[in-house]
Amino acid sequence: MQRTFDNTGWSRRSVIRAAAAGAGIAGGLWPIAASAQGGALETRTARLGFIALTDAAPLFVADEKGLFRKHGMTGVEVLKQSSWGATRDNLVLGSRSGGIDGAHILTPMPYLITTGAVTANNVPVPMAILARLNLGGQCISVGNEYRDLKVGLDTREFRKALLAKAAKTGKPVNAAMTFPGGTHDMWLRYWLAAGGIDPTRDISTIVVPPAQMVANMKVGSMDTFCVCEPWNHQLIHQKIGYTANTTSEIWQNHPEKAFAMRADYVAANPNSTKALLKAVMEAQMYCEDPKNREEVAEICSRRRWINAPVADIVDRMKGDFDYGTGRLVANSPHQMRYWKDFASYPFRSHDLWFLTENIRWGYLPPNLDTNALIAKVNREDLWRAAAKELGVPSKEIPASTSRGVEKFFDGKVFDPANPKAYLDSLSIKYLKSA
Repeated sequence: MQRTFDNTGWSRRSVIRAAAAGAGIAGGLWPIAASAQGGALETRTARLGFIALTDAAPLFVADEKGLFRKHGMTGVEVLKQSSWGATRDNLVLGSRSGGIDGAHILTPMPYLITTGAVTANNVPVPMAILARLNLGGQCISVGNEYRDLKVGLDTREFRKALLAKAAKTGKPVNAAMTFPGGTHDMWLRYWLAAGGIDPTRDISTIVVPPAQMVANMKVGSMDTFCVCEPWNHQLIHQKIGYTANTTSEIWQNHPEKAFAMRADYVAANPNSTKALLKAVMEAQMYCEDPKNREEVAEICSRRRWINAPVADIVDRMKGDFDYGTGRLVANSPHQMRYWKDFASYPFRSHDLWFLTENIRWGYLPPNLDTNALIAKVNREDLWRAAAKELGVPSKEIPASTSRGVEKFFDGKVFDPANPKAYLDSLSIKYLKSA
């Protein structure tokens, strides 16, 4: 495992940054009170995992700008993980056994880990979601083999091409995502199914770590994939494929990654947990500011974080999309949000959608008590407490734990008050037996 933070190796520049942050002037943020008002810290250490993706930027910025230290967390390590499977395994281990305490993570994963659905021997490991790290910002890409189709939101013609290829070769066509039951799996399946492609029966969905997506598309291992940046834009730069859609075109401002911790860490260290959360929230504010986006892209590109060319990151970080098909969109309404539009708040209604979709595809049983599980995992109460201590304006704090009725590009509607009606409206599904 790569260690990306040295507790003893502070540069003079970092010390100055941290001092500035303590004065409430880091990167142009508004003055924010220090974390002392939250009570004595139980620990000053935490080991946090991340995957090399731009939606992990709040963790990178919190580290680089000294925000963890500002809030008293002087022993935070931010550690690169090789895959979402490795993230899961290290969360199960916990820091006492050489693993991690928390992570930048696909929103459904804390639920899948808590229930034991994806752990060895199905042993439950309770988790806590503390914040959403971002909205949107993922993309679905297609190989140049299908360039003439200019695949977008509508997959009906794509379906014909995929089935024809499978019939001709006698081999299944592959759609790649990053973790079974994770966000990328959900977006890919929703998109395909909306156009009549059954992702369980018509094609094969395969798991590929984010950083390996481009290389695998290059050698023909898959026909389409869903992942965060910079890998979609890198695919275009390497002339291997193009962007079919950015996932906020499927569901505008959809929830994406979460900041989550092991529940035992949160229970033992409530004040330290809030300190971590406040550092991440401040970093989200910094990432959201348009004037900081180029700098955030440069930070993301560094070797210790994503280790990719800035050119593969900066445009989409700023909201400018070249789809690789001649379609250009500047300042896209579908760009990633880190703070705006309540991006940081972990709406319980959104967690319910992810659980409903995991039931749809057979990852979770239909008789699951979703409300009880969400009440256990979703700690929006800690988010609200942290926001209060930070002095976040009331207009930036949601009044409800539900964002209300959600609408999708194909006309489907998810009402969190009636998830069964949504599930019943979907023609393609693969329900697990109760």
